[in-house]
Amino acid sequence: MADATEETREQDLDGGGYAADCRARVAFDVLSNRWDSVIVYVLGENGPMRPRALLTRIGGLSPKVLNEALRRLEYNGLVVREAYAEAPPRVDYSLTEAGTALLGPIRAMGAWAGRHAEAVLAAQERFGRREDRPDTP
Repeated sequence: MADATEETREQDLDGGGYAADCRARVAFDVLSNRWDSVIVYVLGENGPMRPRALLTRIGGLSPKVLNEALRRLEYNGLVVREAYAEAPPRVDYSLTEAGTALLGPIRAMGAWAGRHAEAVLAAQERFGRREDRPDTP
């Protein structure tokens, strides 16, 4: 049975060049939001955290944006919200197994950015100066 499961996974990943039904697209969709991978990374490096601690640690996002991202990550099964019956109320967020499994790919993307960000930014600058450029991508 393991062979059939492995074959199915390979077919899912092949997906005709990341076709609409390719399961690998789930990973790209999950990581496509600006803040989601940052939150996953911070929770992976620091363990369970309260929203205020996440805001302080990450910086640059509003409480509303953080709340939306945490809800999205919870919806996708990457974080768990744990509410405590205390006064004042306390809520912690932590990674699930699936969220923890994303730390490797997130680190790989960070390494890629470290190597290629300058080239990407330079290409964007050159594109912005072109007179024959089409509308923005």
